[in-house]
Amino acid sequence: MRSKAFIFLTGFILLWCFACKRTQTISEADILVSVKDRALYRSEVLNMIPRGTSSSDSLLMAESYVKKWVKDALVYEIALRNLRDEKDDIEQLVEDYRHSLYRNRYQERLIKERLSSNIRESDKLNYYEENQKKFTLDKGLIKGLFLKVPANAPGLLEVKEWYKSSSEESLEKIEKYSIQNANIYDYFYDRWIDFDEVMDNIPVRIPDANTFLKNNKTIEVSDSSFCYLLNIKEYIPAGNVAPYEYAESQIMEMLINQRKMEFLKNFENELYNDAIKNGDVVFNNEP
Repeated sequence: MRSKAFIFLTGFILLWCFACKRTQTISEADILVSVKDRALYRSEVLNMIPRGTSSSDSLLMAESYVKKWVKDALVYEIALRNLRDEKDDIEQLVEDYRHSLYRNRYQERLIKERLSSNIRESDKLNYYEENQKKFTLDKGLIKGLFLKVPANAPGLLEVKEWYKSSSEESLEKIEKYSIQNANIYDYFYDRWIDFDEVMDNIPVRIPDANTFLKNNKTIEVSDSSFCYLLNIKEYIPAGNVAPYEYAESQIMEMLINQRKMEFLKNFENELYNDAIKNGDVVFNNEP
């Protein structure tokens, strides 16, 4: 025999399905279940059930969610009763966390908005030139073009010729072809990409990337479903210094971390001095 909770939820799901068909919205103020002063609303359960879910699956999901919520509420109530002597300590911890959360979130925004804009291009270039060893590559980088095309796609023989060429005519043909046929078309002649990242899309194992890149300019692999085509225009082997344009975002992060403490210290001192000057801070007793 099903429990009252299950019967209740069955009715709820049927109501939900009917409401969906009628494109009606269930009021968020409509309480589904309550434990003491805590309440779970129908809208909360509805929101966690993906649209299009069958009635049977929706019922299982709703039943599991509500049961978990009720158990959590019951444990919470018991905890409240048995930790009354620690209530003040817990409330203080909550307030401290809330204070810290607001402070850290604001500092992150402040650093992003102000400090990032204060870092000049010359600062980044100087840091790059003075810290070359920090940007030694542990993986090879490439510039090129990658295509993943269904094995039964039309005109595949032509594509296998086009992808080897970097002429504007060939690139235009590939772009037009890819719109209709390619599962993946990635043009990166103008930027460096991690070679291993590209190879994650190709079903072939290359044990020594440096040796491979030195001796190969293209990769052409097929399986039962797809044809994988990679044209390598340029490469930088692992062990070399990363080019500035590839390392720039990392340099920016390093400079921000390097200057962050001083920036926040100055910001807090300015805030403090302005507050004292404007009378926003009042000391009741002199130290």
